[in-house]
Amino acid sequence: MSDNQFNPGPYNKAEKNTANTTCSQPPQFNPRPSNNHIWIGGILLIVGSVALLKMFGIEFPDFLFSWQMLLIAIGLFVGIRKDFQGATWLILILIGSLFLINEFFVFDKLRRFLLPIILIGSGLFFIFRPKKSYNYVDYNAAGQPNEIPLPKGVNPTSEDYIDTTSIFGGTKKKVFSKAFRGGDMVNIFGGSEIDLTQADINGTAVIDVTTLFGGATLLVPSNWNVVSDAVAILGEVKDKRVMTNIPENNNKTLLIKGTVIFGGVDVKSF
Repeated sequence: MSDNQFNPGPYNKAEKNTANTTCSQPPQFNPRPSNNHIWIGGILLIVGSVALLKMFGIEFPDFLFSWQMLLIAIGLFVGIRKDFQGATWLILILIGSLFLINEFFVFDKLRRFLLPIILIGSGLFFIFRPKKSYNYVDYNAAGQPNEIPLPKGVNPTSEDYIDTTSIFGGTKKKVFSKAFRGGDMVNIFGGSEIDLTQADINGTAVIDVTTLFGGATLLVPSNWNVVSDAVAILGEVKDKRVMTNIPENNNKTLLIKGTVIFGGVDVKSF
């Protein structure tokens, strides 16, 4: 009998090739749908239109082209991007509004009271600001939240998250958590350094960075995958690590999100 029913023909070869192509690979992150490009494009259209109208002799109030209005616009942009959660957008709008009022709308007799009012308002804000609470959400290889809960017996603590705010100053922090899950970093005319070289992650950790005229440094182990999904406007997020051979089945991924304006975020290994 010439035909062998057990003969491994092309079908089996193709099946073998298919099996080889389904081997485990490092996690790939696809950016989530975002309207950031629409907001940035809209802002550029408005600025360009106003500048063009001004060239044709149409006058606009001077305060519309001030640095204070720039801060307010950036605050609105950050607020829209974060669904007006957190305090960064509010701080930017308040700073811009107060300096705008001080320069364009306040009489000299009232100007001396402005700084004490700012200090009192800032103090009340930090005293009564609601304590940040985190949703313990894990992310899969597509950058989408997993619906699978944490393993039984694993309880995230405050040590597994970072929450730093640097305004006209600097912050340094070392993280030793072996179940690091991410957090928030805010740098406004200031900087921060987060040392993660002694930390560890299982899966994906997400850090949300907001940087305005400042900088942030993340010290990250060289065997972690680092993926940036941040919006950079006249700024950058740069991975400066000395890379080593990362295993194909490595599931340690640090996802950087947020907004970087006139600043930078550096990722280093030392």
